[in-house]
Amino acid sequence: MFAEPSLTHRREGGHDVPLLLWRFPEPLLAVSSAVLGGGVGPREWLVNASVAMSYARPDPDAHLAELAAHLGLTGTGVGLLTGVDVADVVAADDDGVQVYATVGLGAPILAADPSAIGFGHQPGTVNIVAWTPQRLGDGALINAVATATEAKAQALAELGLTATGTATDAICVLCPMDGPVAAYGGPRSRWGAPLARAVHRAVLEGGAVNLATRRSWSDRVAGGA
Repeated sequence: MFAEPSLTHRREGGHDVPLLLWRFPEPLLAVSSAVLGGGVGPREWLVNASVAMSYARPDPDAHLAELAAHLGLTGTGVGLLTGVDVADVVAADDDGVQVYATVGLGAPILAADPSAIGFGHQPGTVNIVAWTPQRLGDGALINAVATATEAKAQALAELGLTATGTATDAICVLCPMDGPVAAYGGPRSRWGAPLARAVHRAVLEGGAVNLATRRSWSDRVAGGA
């Protein structure tokens, strides 16, 4: 089974800021769009950290590297940031696939909106971490990213949003480094099908809570919760 994340904190700006930490017992193969540890290759840990909605550091990769060093993490890992409280992570599993999603929908967008100009963004962010129990081929890993993204968009539509995500969404799909290789990761493949169902369920549940409360981590601190 995939390692469960631990909820920990770092001291920043006078506050205990939450982050989720996965320490993998052994390196896993990953494909990720993350600003730190993105690409395809072995990874030894993963961090998903809350930040203020006013977050504007031009070097989020360096910031995440600092957080990793503070946690005593070594080797190559993946770093994600989000404006929501990562303590609200939603876990879902389906036929051996495990998914963890932190869902911030304060600034939903349509990817191909013709009126969109520039990169103006807010760190609301939907971050998805997924694990399959069988080694996926490189093509299957990339296909799995597409499958998870399609499932996310399906969940957003069911939540009543005319949106495909936010401008800062990120994903990481992980699998074992060794063993028989699965060649496919599409939504009707052996592992893509349960991946799609688990992502859909996690984003639907997390999105419903986020839309109902409209609270970011910054709001929670301001409210003393």
